[in-house]
Amino acid sequence: MVAMEVAVRPSRRYALLMAAHDSEYVIKRYGGYLPVFVSAFGDDAAAAGEAWDLYRAVDGELPATEDIGGYDGFVISGSPHDAYGDEPWILRLCALVRDLHAARRRVLGVCFGHQLICRALGGRVGKAPAGWDVGVREVTIAADAAEAAPPCRFLDLLRELPRRARITEVHQDEVWEVPEGAEVLACSDRTGVEMFRVGEHVLGIQGHPEYTKDILLSLVDRLLNAGSITVPFAEAVKRQLEATTPDREFWLKLCKSFLKAD
Repeated sequence: MVAMEVAVRPSRRYALLMAAHDSEYVIKRYGGYLPVFVSAFGDDAAAAGEAWDLYRAVDGELPATEDIGGYDGFVISGSPHDAYGDEPWILRLCALVRDLHAARRRVLGVCFGHQLICRALGGRVGKAPAGWDVGVREVTIAADAAEAAPPCRFLDLLRELPRRARITEVHQDEVWEVPEGAEVLACSDRTGVEMFRVGEHVLGIQGHPEYTKDILLSLVDRLLNAGSITVPFAEAVKRQLEATTPDREFWLKLCKSFLKAD
């Protein structure tokens, strides 16, 4: 476990469950994914006394059962792995999600994390029939999302925002069916479940609110070099990124509202 230290006793503590290894680019540019997530979803640690701990779930590292209650929230990252896979670390992460859900601990999943939460709680995930979705995608927020019954505190901000918001996407898997009791909050013309929630303590987002443009471009090059996408596909994504930007401020505000709701 790696901790992002603070000078004062933390008022809040969060756990980042990394389902991928840091890329060479992210290490060189940001020092790893932990600073990327803290910059996106955290408050100023020095001013707020907020602490973030990194668990490398992909390497089998998870918080101990007795430590779960010491966290205000958990974030599960994206991953090149399949959320429907049966690798031991994936099954252990699913078991942890079920424990967190049972304890009503706050859990946010992005991309792979979104899909894994769905699987762990009884939903269905699999390959997207349309293949890779890479770039900036416009997402439609459900018309009644901000009028949920019972009311959901972290969704209050949606009443102030347009019905649509653009988000960065890098995935070839998707949620097919949400768990029983879950509510679909957003969809797109490409993906039926772009965001869902279970009560006020579980939130899944298919896109990557935390990604910056340079991180996405680095990933596009990696996918191209690995033969996962074609040159024309990569060039089309890069052209789109010159003309379109995600509504990152909205997504970061949403994620922070969820993680920090009392």
